[in-house]
Amino acid sequence: MVTKTAVNQQLYDGLTVLQHRGQDAAGIATYEDGRLYLRKSNGLVRDVFHTRHMVNLRGRMGIGHVRYPTAGVSSTAEAQPFYVNSPYGITLAHNGNLTNAAQLKQELFEDDLRHINTESDSEVLLNVFAHELQSLHKFRINAEDVFRAVARVHERCSGGYAVVAMISGVGIVAFRDPYGIRPLVYGHRETEQGREYMVASESVAIDTLGFELVRDVAPGEVVFISKAGELSTQQCAKVTHYAPCIFEHVYFARPDSIIDGISVHKARMRMGEALAEKIKREWSGHDIDVVIPIPDTARTAALELAHTLGVNYREGFIKNRYIPRTFIMPGQALRRKSVRQKLNAIDLEFEGKNVLLVDDSIVRGTTSGQIIQMARDAGARKVYFASAAPPVRYPNVYGIDMPTAEELIAHNRTEEEIGRLIGADGLIFQDLDALVDAASRGNRRITEFEQSCFSGHYVTGDISDVYLRQVGSARADEAKAERSRDEDSLRDLFTTAGNISIDA
Repeated sequence: MVTKTAVNQQLYDGLTVLQHRGQDAAGIATYEDGRLYLRKSNGLVRDVFHTRHMVNLRGRMGIGHVRYPTAGVSSTAEAQPFYVNSPYGITLAHNGNLTNAAQLKQELFEDDLRHINTESDSEVLLNVFAHELQSLHKFRINAEDVFRAVARVHERCSGGYAVVAMISGVGIVAFRDPYGIRPLVYGHRETEQGREYMVASESVAIDTLGFELVRDVAPGEVVFISKAGELSTQQCAKVTHYAPCIFEHVYFARPDSIIDGISVHKARMRMGEALAEKIKREWSGHDIDVVIPIPDTARTAALELAHTLGVNYREGFIKNRYIPRTFIMPGQALRRKSVRQKLNAIDLEFEGKNVLLVDDSIVRGTTSGQIIQMARDAGARKVYFASAAPPVRYPNVYGIDMPTAEELIAHNRTEEEIGRLIGADGLIFQDLDALVDAASRGNRRITEFEQSCFSGHYVTGDISDVYLRQVGSARADEAKAERSRDEDSLRDLFTTAGNISIDA
């Protein structure tokens, strides 16, 4: 973000709007008069930034990030933005996952003589970008230099990534991977002092801060905003292929966002309509009395499903909004514990009824099973279950925490087997073609989506079984728990040795 007044409060407000994208850690970096100011730590935005931190985040240019871990530890060291002092002083925040991070890390150490201090691929990406800028051997750089550096980043990096970076004394850089897998938009607003610019993962942040949405950043494109507030854009990838992540529309994005020209709200409405039509075709004699959504993401699809079926729609679960999103929480034991803390059933809506529960998707299945049991405990006669997405059978490797294949309930199982495992009287999934149609109807220019978690087809074409096994070992709940224990031990060691805090 580049503004004409202090940027700190606006970054804070923008991160709060995007809190649903990550609740593990938060960070803000700003620039003023040759100095970078950085605050980051574990926790929600409201917990990480206090008045004393906000006062110290000076300047009219800055970037921010909220994180949830896919493979790394839940550690302040992995919180973003990351910083490297050479060249110029660069901070960077990244949404996504580099699929060749291990290779890049080796190249950075052996060829570029750069040290990586964490397990985060975001630090790898930062150092690749920094090295390419340094290779220009220029004391002062401009937009064209930035474009050349990012072009080399595209050549070296594989996977899904949306990036914002701040170069001290130069400006803000934003770019998106050549497939456009992870979302990125930018907007502007006019003030008395002049035009201001903002880049974000979702348009909802642009809207709520009073900016006007200009457009999505195209796959492979770079947006450069100088510290003086001048905007330049350029396509910097030799080959591009538009295939945005469809799971943004299923679950991840806020319904009031527009991503790649597609209204998330409208896409979810069409998912509900398509699912209702499938029920009509395959279950014409259904005995559903009431449709109840599992809050919050499934509401839009469930409401349209009920309307299309001509069945009553009711809110049957009350959500405790002070519990983080279960899908994002690290560790299966923590997920299990959180479900009954997060949801409570309204018995009157269940008692003596045949209930169709609607959720956005089924990933591990443990949450679904517990919610079905909650419906039975509340007095439901029968409990059916509908997923607005197809079965999740494969890991996601582009920045969404889909775990090992063995931890996915749908992997190598039929829909009937899944239904029995979660305890449903009947189970119905969305068809993949219908899901793609529900999203693509919002923007017919997009003919393909990244849908690997449903189909097993990885659009970048470089995902091998060996890589998936490596990702699986890093993402497995047991591995995450072990890394968390190691991090706790390290924290205790530092505190005991000298009362040293390792928080930023």
